[in-house]
This record gives sequence, structure tokens and C-alpha cells, in this order.
Amino acid sequence: MTALHDETTEGKVYTVNGQDWDELVKAISDSSDRHLVVNMGPQHPSTHGVLRLVLTLDGETVVEARPVIGYLHTGIEKNMEYRTWTQGVTFVTRMDYLSPIFNETAYCLAVEKLLGITDRIPERAQVIRVLMMELNRISSHMVAIATFGMELGATSVMIYGFREREMVLDLFEYITGLRMNMAYVRPGGVSMDLPAGAVDKIGEFLKIMPKRVKDMRKVLDENPVYVRRTRDIAYLDLTGCMALGVTGPMLRAAGLPWDLRKSQPYCGYETYDFEVPTETGCDVYSRYLVRIAEVEESLKIIQQALDRLTGPELKGKPVMIEDKKIGWPSKLALGPDGMGNSPDHIAHIMGTSMEALIHHFKLVTEGFRVPAGQAYAAVESPRGELGAHVVSDGGTRPYRVHFRDPSFTNLQALPATVEGGMVADVISAIASIDPVMGGVDR
Repeated sequence: MTALHDETTEGKVYTVNGQDWDELVKAISDSSDRHLVVNMGPQHPSTHGVLRLVLTLDGETVVEARPVIGYLHTGIEKNMEYRTWTQGVTFVTRMDYLSPIFNETAYCLAVEKLLGITDRIPERAQVIRVLMMELNRISSHMVAIATFGMELGATSVMIYGFREREMVLDLFEYITGLRMNMAYVRPGGVSMDLPAGAVDKIGEFLKIMPKRVKDMRKVLDENPVYVRRTRDIAYLDLTGCMALGVTGPMLRAAGLPWDLRKSQPYCGYETYDFEVPTETGCDVYSRYLVRIAEVEESLKIIQQALDRLTGPELKGKPVMIEDKKIGWPSKLALGPDGMGNSPDHIAHIMGTSMEALIHHFKLVTEGFRVPAGQAYAAVESPRGELGAHVVSDGGTRPYRVHFRDPSFTNLQALPATVEGGMVADVISAIASIDPVMGGVDR
């Protein structure tokens, strides 16, 4: 068989049948165009999920990079139009599956804005939201650093990162009953208060974690192999970040201290004492430094939130809005089998009055009505600005919900960071962006 070639808009495309490599080499040697187009992904361990990259290579230099998305499309935004406002939480929590609490909070803040109840959310619920988000930020950054280390051959870093993340997931399971996709944050507050013993478990976590972070810094901060694979790699300065709408650690690694927790506070973040880490290297190494520093700042915020929850002002206070036409039951109690509600809890719901029971049934099955209008609310997720644009037509279900997911927006920066670099550095560039395809293909 012979090696045939066709002229296309991409240049010469060679078709090879069999193993007549001599003819192929001769055909290529007659051509001055030596570009090679390869697929990286979507089934590639270093593409952080089902991301496909079409790379045009000149030798080992990336001439062109085209991200291809859509392999994980779930239709979450469309599905929410067929569920009640509260049921929508169970969908959004599954978008960026590494930061479910942030998805839930952004959505609930937007719904609360439409309802006009932002100022009526119990303070204890807001503090618990902050506590859970910062725990989630730590677990997400640990996955980012762990997988990054693994992709560059540092398997110890991968083991460390997932070990630390496991501690956070254990806390999530203890508090909410689930390790991921908890649907814990609800319109009006949170689904339930912290269970007995949760404060002590979080306190133990705060004692162990600072040393674990230092150990990770010892492995990576001055590691000559790691530094050479990350410093001056995937360069994207502040001008490029602003032009492409990049937010999060990538933007702060370019020197701009833009963090919605400081610039557009929500959930009472303006009352917490913490810093916004920045770097000026504009490269992969700087993005790593920003993320590890953010973990240290999150530990400070968690300690402050814990102090407030155990203080006399908030201890025993409600975690769901008192308006019974909006707030789902939050004083939940398990039965002796650990599976269903306790008899006392059932008696409380069913024994108050027939009208209360009917209302409880309608609230759960039909849902509450949200005034017609639209609202946008954003939070600072581990990857940047995560915003929810929610539209209501006055019914019990959303008319439209659309998310500004930072993974989707930040992926625009991938060609700018890898074109002109080596193909081996594409791995580092993707890892430094830290995209989660569940958030991209929602």
C-alpha cells in the first residue's frame, strides 16, 4: 500500500495503510511542511477529565492548541427548569463536583435575592456556609496540587494531597451525611445544624492541617525538578487575564488581588480577618504558590467561624429562615435505626395541626413561589468567579438558570499559555488552570 496525501485547509494530510513506512518517509521528506496534528484526550489522565485538545506540533513545539469540550454534557441547567427551587440544589451541586458547596451557595444566594430575603438569613446559617465553603476550598486545592504532582511524576505529592482531602470529606460526611454532592445549602439557610461532635472534629482538623501544609511546601516549594517544570511555563500576564476574563488563582498569580470575598463580600465575609495571596510570576509556579497560600488563609477563616459558632451569640440559634412558607424543616432528628426520622420529629410535624401538615406536604412536593424577575449572585470558588443568573416567571420552578463557571471561562486561556511552548508543558498548563469538566459541560 502507498502513502497517499490530500491537500486540505489544514495543509497536507497523509493517509497510511499497512506498514510501508519507506514511502511515507519519502512523501513527507519532499514536503517543507512538517506540522503534526495530534489529539490529546479526551481519555487522557492529564486532561483533568474529558477535555480534548487538538494540538498542532512543529517537532515538539505547540503551534496551535484547540480545546474541544462537550464530552461530559449533563444538561443540568435545562433539567432545573423541571424541578422546584429547592430541588434545583441537588442538580447544581453536581456541576463542579470538586466544589459542590460553592455551586449550592451561589445558586441559593441568587434565589434569596429574588425572594428579597437576603437580610433575613439566620447568621448561624451564614457562618456555617462560610465554614463549609472554606473546608471545600481546601479539599479542592488539595486535589489540584495532588493531581498536578502526579502528572509531573511526584507520586508522594499525590498521596499527601488525597490524604488531606480525605480528612475534609470525612468532615463533610459527618456533618451532611454525604462526602460529595451534599445539597446541604438550601434557599433560606442550610439543611441542618452541625451535629454533636462536629466542632471537636473540625478543631482536630485545624490542629493537624497546618503541619501537613508545611510538609507539602517542603516537598514542592524548593524542589529543583518541580521548579524547572513550572517556573516561566504557561506564562499569562495580567493583560492577558483581563482580556480573557480569567479569575481566581490564575488572576491572582498575575499580581491582581481580586477576590470576591473582599471586593464583593457575601455571607458576611467582610467580618473575617484574612489576606488575599498574590504572586507576580504569571506562570505555573506562581499559581501553585497562590493555591497553597489560600489553603493557609482558609484555615484562619475556619477557626474564626468555629469560634463564632461556639460563642454565646450564635449557639443554639436557627439555621433556616423562620418563614415557614420558604424554609424547609431543618431541625432534623434520626430514628434509633439511624435511617429514618425519629418518632418525636414525626410527631412534631404531624401533631401540630392539620393545616401545618398540609402546608408541609405542599412545600415539599409543589415548592414555594418566587416573584418574577432575575438576579445574579457570585461567589469566589476555588477556580474563580462562580456566578448564578436565575430567572423567575413567578412560578414554583425556575424559568431559566445559567451559571458563569470559572472552569469554562479560564479554559479560554489555554491556547495563549501553551502555544509556542513545548508539548510536555501542556500538562503543566492544564494543571495550573485546574479545570473541572463537570463545571464546563453543565
